[in-house]
Amino acid sequence: MDRIKIIGGQRLSGTMPISGAKNAALPLLIASLLTSDRLTLKNMPNLADVALLARILRNHGVDHLIEGKRAQPNVHVGETYHLTARDIVDTTAPYDMVSKMRASFWVLAPLLARCGEAKVSLPGGCAIGTRPVDLHLQAMKALGAEIDIDAGYVVAKAPKGLRGNRIVFPKVSVGATHAALLGASLCRGETVIDNAAREPEIGDVAHCLIKMGALIEGIGTSTLRIQGRDRLEGATHTVLPDRIEAGTFAMVVAATGGDVVLEGAKRSLLDTAIDALVQTGTEVTDTPTGLRIVRNGHHIEPISVETQPFPGFPTDLQAQFMALMTRAKGTSVIRETIFENRFMHVQELARLGADIHLHGDTATIKGVRQLKGAPVMATDLRASVSLVIAGLMAEGETMINRVYHLDRGFERLEEKLSACGAQIERITG
Repeated sequence: MDRIKIIGGQRLSGTMPISGAKNAALPLLIASLLTSDRLTLKNMPNLADVALLARILRNHGVDHLIEGKRAQPNVHVGETYHLTARDIVDTTAPYDMVSKMRASFWVLAPLLARCGEAKVSLPGGCAIGTRPVDLHLQAMKALGAEIDIDAGYVVAKAPKGLRGNRIVFPKVSVGATHAALLGASLCRGETVIDNAAREPEIGDVAHCLIKMGALIEGIGTSTLRIQGRDRLEGATHTVLPDRIEAGTFAMVVAATGGDVVLEGAKRSLLDTAIDALVQTGTEVTDTPTGLRIVRNGHHIEPISVETQPFPGFPTDLQAQFMALMTRAKGTSVIRETIFENRFMHVQELARLGADIHLHGDTATIKGVRQLKGAPVMATDLRASVSLVIAGLMAEGETMINRVYHLDRGFERLEEKLSACGAQIERITG
């Protein structure tokens, strides 16, 4: 099993390219089920989750061809996926697939919309929380589907097709908004989604669906209005840059000091996180190609944040920000309001010398003068990269085990960091 070895204490300088957004790439792949024509997706990140979902979609009849592999791995070129679901050959998503890739549960909506039926395994538990699918099912019921739960499977039927309706979510859910958007794009009549998630990745999927022929209004707001279509066409779409990767690398520079340009990063996708970074004493400026992150000589100021749905502070940057705050000059507080059980990285950060106390959904971090390298173990994707940040700040060697979590969400992480001066390497076997 691969490990990552880090020697901390190096300042970073140079340019880091930002890959396509994983959280848009996954629902965009699933959108290929909505049409028999070819869907071409550019700037796709080369990630384990993306490759796995593409393989899972083959079970339903989606053929895919990948362009963009390069003989020189250091050349950053996003991959291009050509996906064609000419015929849906299977409307069942079995447990062994959904358990490997939680996002594969989202095939429920397009399969129902296109085929009038779907049988999809319940995804089960998750390391960072239960993530229930009740809002997904609520959306499909609102669109006219009959839903039964049988032996751990959602059995859904809409023999006369889905029909437009008003969907009112009791709470904001990114996954359920994706599901409702996908289903409503290929149904009869108008659908209005109230209390929709506003994340940029929702908007990216909506823009792709518009290219495929859907009529969607209200992108970027909490109310989406969709005029359904009898069929959708093929399209070509470029995935937006990954705001979580950009935010993570910005925090890496804030933690280690230095001067790095995040090529392709967009301030509009990261306003709240950037505001937090500026308060810590980090300089963030726009450049013609992205964002420049600078911290030279100034200590890290402690601040407090609370995770919120977009445009609030992202839960997917909470662990990384906590790692940064372990070296702040004072005490900071982080409140996690999105996922329960998302403080699993705290015990591992403590192995490096962090002083963190938990009380319910709140973590109090007392900054320390120095972290010291130690062997640690990754527990989930974002927790993994928080350990990378802490290791880069720590004195001596840090060895991170179970780094397969990192490969799910960060493309060529070690290469991007080492190109800017970090002492980081992957050890295989």
